Amino acid sequence: MAAIDALKSETAALIERFLDGLWAERGLADATLGAYRNDLARFAGWQEARGGLLVATAADIQSYLAARHTPDSSPRSAARLLSSLRQFYRYQKRAGVIDADPTALIDMPAQGQRLPKTLSEADVEALLTAPDTTTDLGLRDRAMLELMYAAGLRVSELVSATRAQVNTRQGVIRVTGKGGRERLVPLGEAAIDWLQRYLAGARAALLGVAVSDALFVTARGGGMTRQNVWHRIRAHATTAGIATPISPHGLRHAFATHLINHGADLRAVQMLLGHADLSTTQIYTHVARARLKALHADHHPRG
Repeated sequence: MAAIDALKSETAALIERFLDGLWAERGLADATLGAYRNDLARFAGWQEARGGLLVATAADIQSYLAARHTPDSSPRSAARLLSSLRQFYRYQKRAGVIDADPTALIDMPAQGQRLPKTLSEADVEALLTAPDTTTDLGLRDRAMLELMYAAGLRVSELVSATRAQVNTRQGVIRVTGKGGRERLVPLGEAAIDWLQRYLAGARAALLGVAVSDALFVTARGGGMTRQNVWHRIRAHATTAGIATPISPHGLRHAFATHLINHGADLRAVQMLLGHADLSTTQIYTHVARARLKALHADHHPRG
């Protein structure tokens, strides 16, 4: 709060009214509101000598962005700063406080495409073999991990999957994805094998006398939650000695990247992932290309 405490009371109040309005409109987290507050307070302090926030021009904002730029600055941090200012001035214009938005004609800084972090095939193998399959929970977790990697499921798709959606005889799972779109995803032999083992005994043992339609259940007799899946994956990653930060979505990234590394068609990967737009899937071609470049640099004598 130090930056905003140094401002004139009317300027600080203006920023706080904006943040209150933003919270009411969008329900943003405290950390996000705090980032907006810091960005606006610093700009307001710089702008005070020029007449204050409400008289800022596009030239003022561009000068501020230029002044904040250093050789170590990233386009992402500049974009976040401009986004904070843009949200503030759009809000003031909607409220009728100002006549024109000074950020309207300022382009966002170009940002490189952000590539998802993905697990290597060796990391995935270590993760899949980490659960103790002599226990019911370990058998459930092995089947769950195998299914996530085999089918590229979102964690929401995994925890909402029912027993009826899996057909181990035909080797497919019917997935309900974003927007209620359904897709049939084939399962590999390993996933089918571990699912059959889990369904043959561990699932019923975990349920006890409880009844549930969920495919993956807990020892309390209910379906798995996102939090359950997150904690189980993190625990098994620690057991496997995986240094790469990992989340349930990491297996989905690995599924897509490894398919493309092994020559899968981009359209086929799009269908398997349930992406509505091919451009969303294309990120994985960049991931694969980045890994190939790294391999070349590490192993080619002139890399």
